[in-house]
Amino acid sequence: MSDTTPTAGAGGAPTAAAASAGHSGEHGGEHGGEHGAAGGEHGGGHGGGGHGGGTTAIIAALGANLGIAIAKFVAFLITGASSMLAEAIHSVADSGNQVLLLVGGKRSRRAATPEHPFGFGRDRYIYSFIVAIVLFSVGGLFAIYEGVHKVRESGEVESQLVAIIVLLVAICLESFSLRTAVKETSAVKQPGESWWGFIRHARAPELPVVLLEDTAALTGLVLALLGVGLSAATGNSLYDGLGTIAIGLLLVAVAAVLAVETKSLLIGEAATPAAQRRIVAALEQGGAVSVIHMRTQHLGPEELLVAAKIAVRHDDTAAGVARAIDEAEVRIRAAEPIARVIYLEPDIRRPVPPTVG
Repeated sequence: MSDTTPTAGAGGAPTAAAASAGHSGEHGGEHGGEHGAAGGEHGGGHGGGGHGGGTTAIIAALGANLGIAIAKFVAFLITGASSMLAEAIHSVADSGNQVLLLVGGKRSRRAATPEHPFGFGRDRYIYSFIVAIVLFSVGGLFAIYEGVHKVRESGEVESQLVAIIVLLVAICLESFSLRTAVKETSAVKQPGESWWGFIRHARAPELPVVLLEDTAALTGLVLALLGVGLSAATGNSLYDGLGTIAIGLLLVAVAAVLAVETKSLLIGEAATPAAQRRIVAALEQGGAVSVIHMRTQHLGPEELLVAAKIAVRHDDTAAGVARAIDEAEVRIRAAEPIARVIYLEPDIRRPVPPTVG
């Protein structure tokens, strides 16, 4: 999931003037990152790979899932269909997951502390990882268990018409939730980027989570409808149990994808290749400095750390190097507003010796 574009070069030992300027650049990067945090919080949601927080999509999904869960539980009590119970538990798990995403978003906005000097932006990744665990255990494993139990001890599915009506209504509500998530994603997705590419490369976890959950929920409803419908048509509840197992396997697969993607974000991902190119272009604009090598890492979806070794002219004074670094930081933040913390280390680029032979 991580995409890196390192910039290679050769560097030598810094002069005393360059070392002094490096200290100034680091101090300026910290100060500028803290001073610019407010602007980055509002301006970075749709850029730099952040892809936005998707609060509207989360709330829409939460409202739909709560209503659907109640309807499914009532339908299960009337019909005894195991697929209805599996879907009801799935909707409860999804509702809890949406609450977790909202809590993670709120906690991530806490101010930095001496113990956590880079803030709490990764709380959003933590809570998204918990969502994957909940979906796997509460949703997937329970559905598989219930389906196997139903297959082994098949019983009659009563009032199939009630179950079918509830499932059709749930499909309509879930389609509305998915439509909201798709609309929000379309506003921040890069032109030409596929949906799977968005899920794989988004640095903000909420919209990919809601997209996957809503897609899994809609697919699960279709499987449940198929299972109940076949049971009603044949009088054999085996199909209801098989539909329930299929729902469980689907949820386990979605949970695995979510776990892999959020684990990568938790470990720490670099800025997108496009963002790295913008940063390098901003650094080298004007020709006063050039990039020897650079590393970036997301401290949160809308918080980016940039550390670069830059080449300066050998005859520059300390004041000149410090001024060039300050100007470079301004250009970086203009090109990539979510660059909150910037460390620039000056060095002398040594010429590559000519090849003999």
